[in-house]
Amino acid sequence: MERMDEVRIAERTRQLLAERGLRLKKSLGQHFLTDRRILDKMMEAAGLGPEAGVLEIGPGIGALTERLAVEAGQVVAVELDERLIPVLSSLFSDQPHVRIVQGDVMSLDLSRLLQDHLGDCRRISVVANLPYYVTTPILMRLLEEKLPLDRIVIMIQKEVAERLTASPGSKAYGSITVATRYYAETEWVTKVPAHVFVPRPQVDSAVIRLKIRQRPPVEVRDEALLFRVIRAAFGQRRKTLLNALSTGAVDGEGKETISRVLSETGIDPKRRGETLSLEEFALLSNRLHEVTRN
Repeated sequence: MERMDEVRIAERTRQLLAERGLRLKKSLGQHFLTDRRILDKMMEAAGLGPEAGVLEIGPGIGALTERLAVEAGQVVAVELDERLIPVLSSLFSDQPHVRIVQGDVMSLDLSRLLQDHLGDCRRISVVANLPYYVTTPILMRLLEEKLPLDRIVIMIQKEVAERLTASPGSKAYGSITVATRYYAETEWVTKVPAHVFVPRPQVDSAVIRLKIRQRPPVEVRDEALLFRVIRAAFGQRRKTLLNALSTGAVDGEGKETISRVLSETGIDPKRRGETLSLEEFALLSNRLHEVTRN
């Protein structure tokens, strides 16, 4: 029965696209969800309510938007594809608490957007099915700009979701894992098989939830330096920390200084970046900050 429901939604999606004369653009990574159970899990993870505001990125033809309109007090949906704006505007014409904005989320003034449309909400979340090709830039922008967000619930490529929720020492653990962990608690919600999308992508997806931290879990004297250390440590994964950080990527410091700092922080210079926790990266960057200022 559930499979039949999924087939019906997929057929209705294709019919709507045909009626509007719309062809999906590969360049925009357009894949539309047809499984209500996945939407249920996203809504549960988002934990919305009448006092919640939601920013949706890439609503497509509005399958997720429809659920958000029921679950949240205010919704603003940002769609890049101009062709889909009439579809969305028509679908939500009788729901004034849903606002459709045409634009690129990477260039819009997000702080102003949230203030204008969701400023009266007690808490604001991002809930979205992100295009694969731009997942990381969008996510890092949401985090780095320190927007007034409570949580982020996103459907993304399964491989990226595994990286974001990985543990130190695992193959999937990388710079994006550590950087994200600085801003948020990251949790796996559910796997999303490829067959529940129209058109079907070549890879599976997953839903993850990021609970935004009120303050970072580590005390850092120089955030920019912390992230330079992280990027340098993962820049060449086969290199030891000593060699990876001695390439001049960290404030131009040479091997002698890097070796001394690693020794002073109790971190084995033969370790590799993927074995360090966020706490160890913070310890290392703070000591580098002290050394380079003297």
